[in-house]
Amino acid sequence: MPKTPATTTENPGKVLIPIARATISNALGKPYGATVEDLPWLHEKGASFVTLTQNKDLRGCIGTLEAHRSLLIDVKANAQAAAFHDPRFSPLTVHELDSTEIEISLLSAMQPMMFSGEQEALAQLQPGVDGVVFEFGHYRSTFLPQVWEQLPDASIFMAHLKHKAGLQSGFWDDEVKLYRYTVSKWKEKDITKEVEVLGERT
Repeated sequence: MPKTPATTTENPGKVLIPIARATISNALGKPYGATVEDLPWLHEKGASFVTLTQNKDLRGCIGTLEAHRSLLIDVKANAQAAAFHDPRFSPLTVHELDSTEIEISLLSAMQPMMFSGEQEALAQLQPGVDGVVFEFGHYRSTFLPQVWEQLPDASIFMAHLKHKAGLQSGFWDDEVKLYRYTVSKWKEKDITKEVEVLGERT
């Protein structure tokens, strides 16, 4: 993950979320306006997920597990993909734009997990903290740490992760590989509230 200005008063979400919204809005023919794109950390390699919701229901989620392009390009590409190319949903329409909320997650580097079986792997997981990648042959899936909010039990979390990969929930094999990562995340509604509070203080 690139070095975002986490040690300063600058909130990366206030930069990244407008970039994602502008990308989607412009693609729908509704010009958004200028965004900040000249910050050095935006041009370092980064891996992101862009999640869209409507009334707290998922409306699209696409992301990158490993950094291979600049964070700026990655967020723009994933915003467009989440809005228009998530195979679980129809493409977003301009009429849905105002009711669609954006969340951006920046991923740390993935760390391989070492274990001798499923129970040992489950015991290592940190609910609410770890994002997890499941791999077995050509089967692969991931859940962001936010998914723990809906699946707080590690065994159920893992069962759904295997099902997402296309395997039976009870499947296990010695060749299974697991990786974990953490995220920094920002929700559009929280950024909006922060801007409103700052406006009231000035």
